[in-house]
Formats: sequence, structure tokens, C-alpha cells
Amino acid sequence: MKKKMNILMFSGEYDKALAALILANSAKMINMDVTIFFAFWGLLLVKESNSMEDKTTYEKMFANMAPKHIEELPLSKMNFAGIGKKMLTEMMEESDTPKLKDFLMGAINKGVEFKACKLSCEVMGFKEEELLKEVKIVTAKEYLVDAMDSNIQLFI
Repeated sequence: MKKKMNILMFSGEYDKALAALILANSAKMINMDVTIFFAFWGLLLVKESNSMEDKTTYEKMFANMAPKHIEELPLSKMNFAGIGKKMLTEMMEESDTPKLKDFLMGAINKGVEFKACKLSCEVMGFKEEELLKEVKIVTAKEYLVDAMDSNIQLFI
């Protein structure tokens, strides 16, 4: 039986997203099925556009304050108003490490399943059309049913 890994991506921070996507890509390379369930801040990884249409005042304010693109996510530690992030990305470039967006596209191309938490989308004001087309919106119950069949479960 094929092995399976399930990642609950709760963080919207660059370094944590990088770790999750490296693990997802690596698992696919050893023929594992992989699902990433994006909840709350983790949704920032798969948010493609920033539509202001049909949003409440709070949702508009939140959209204007949140990172607009995956490469704009802050570091979890030592961000220092973006200086730490700039240092990290320059170090990655010097060592020929792909960008976070490249790891995301690699996961998409390898067939990692992307699922978004329905309640998180509703609370944060994210509409389906704002997410990458590869993302399926599911309930927490649907996620848990999927996660129960996994050999590896990670919360990032």
C-alpha cells in the first residue's frame, strides 16, 4: 500500500512554508501521496489574487495588510522588519536554492493535493477565486477523514 503524508499548514511564515514545501516535494519524489491542508495564516501560501469585490470593511483592511504574494511572507524569527528575510533569500540565491514560489510550483507539478479549510476561508474573507486553481475548499471533517489514513501527519 502506498504511503501517505498529510500536512496541516497553519503558519503564514516564509521559513515554515519553505520547510513544508520541501517535505511535500521530497515525499512525492519517494512516491508518497501528499495532501496539504491550509488553515488560517497558511492560506496566504495559496492566495493568488486580492479581490476587493464583495468584501466587508474588515476583510478589505485585512487584505491590505496581508502579504500580497508568497515571496512577501515574513520570517518566523529574526525578520527584523524584513532585513532578516532579505538576508535569508540572498543566502538561498547564493547557494542556488530555489525560491519559495518554485517549491510551491514543484509541489503542484508533482501532484501534491492542496486543500483549504472552508471555515478559515470564510473567517478571513478569502473567496475560492482568490486561491490557486489547484486548491479545493473542504471542511475540517473532510480533512480529518483524509488525515486519518496518513502514515505521517505534520502541523506546521
